[in-house]
Amino acid sequence: KEPHRMVPNQPCSMATLAKLGVLYWKLDADKYEQDERLEAICKVRGYSYKEVLTISKDTLPGYDEKVKMFYQEHIHEDEEIRYVLDGRGYFDVRDLDDRWIRIECT
Repeated sequence: KEPHRMVPNQPCSMATLAKLGVLYWKLDADKYEQDERLEAICKVRGYSYKEVLTISKDTLPGYDEKVKMFYQEHIHEDEEIRYVLDGRGYFDVRDLDDRWIRIECT
């Protein structure tokens, strides 16, 4: 998808995202398998499940069907972590006034 922005763009602060429960860490993607900082975050936040996905037509069976869910609003009951090793993606969240905030993850 194309990056969509309000015109003029309205940036969102990390403090605002934190109030919504969106947390951010900058980690070294080259050492994700042995990253002590990532392990500490997982332990403190209670993250126990990990999987590595390559979201590409060449590597993800049923790609077209699976990516459709990314474009439909849905709620995650449990807190989750997303660690982008390569490429980029967007996550959309609603603010306290029910407005959309688009977050680019790289």
